[in-house]
Amino acid sequence: MVSKDQAIGGAILLVCVLVAVLYIVTLFYPQWLVTIGLLSGTANVQFWVIAIPVFVAFVAIMFIGAWIGWTMATTPPPKPIEEITAEIEEKKEEPKVETPEPVKPAEATATEEKATTKKKK
Repeated sequence: MVSKDQAIGGAILLVCVLVAVLYIVTLFYPQWLVTIGLLSGTANVQFWVIAIPVFVAFVAIMFIGAWIGWTMATTPPPKPIEEITAEIEEKKEEPKVETPEPVKPAEATATEEKATTKKKK
């Protein structure tokens, strides 16, 4: 049994291979389009077979460049390395915090309070 992802991958593979074969055949033998009746003449077919992918590739590269530029323009700069190293050193120099004395139960505290109030009187 083939998973959904594998089926989609296989379909993409077949489509890409088919498009590549048709592209190469059209580039070197554009007359096949006239033979099957898609075109009446092959005067500009080779030009467009090259021009369209070059145009698409150019626009894609410009889009990627614009995206990189936008990302760089909208991302805040990182902290200087001096600040980062200073923070690391401060963390290393901090003394260890001693654990506080355990909290006494409420009964013992109440008894101590009574004893201290009796002493004050």
